[in-house]
Amino acid sequence: MSNRNAYKGSCFCGAVQFTVTGEPAGMGYCHCSDCRLWSAGPVNAFTLWQSDSVKVTQGADKIRTYNKTAKSSRKWCATCGGHVFTDHPQWKLVDVYAAAIPTFPFKPGVHVNYQETVLHIKDGLPKMKDLPKEMGGSGSAMPE
Repeated sequence: MSNRNAYKGSCFCGAVQFTVTGEPAGMGYCHCSDCRLWSAGPVNAFTLWQSDSVKVTQGADKIRTYNKTAKSSRKWCATCGGHVFTDHPQWKLVDVYAAAIPTFPFKPGVHVNYQETVLHIKDGLPKMKDLPKEMGGSGSAMPE
């Protein structure tokens, strides 16, 4: 793995550490109720990576998984409970939470599932009603 465009991340306590390499497939904010509840926040900042761009470098044995649906496998640290990423097998992507990779230059491009928002954000970014068409959504935009 090249050190070019490599960013280190971890869970809250540092027991689980990982590296993301290259460029993400997408970045933005998710407003769906599942992401809000999982993150305990009004919105979740996501970075989507190809699976082979995410490498756990420490603490793989401490990673636990929760599957509410077959569409996502949410991962967290068994030591501190810190959330680190979600596998999305239908898209062959891993959502690495932007907050878990502190030196990564997060540049959001879109809001998804905005019809479920509880925090209206006026930032000029596109607001998707649900998901883009290529990800199984309607592809419909909403006004800011």
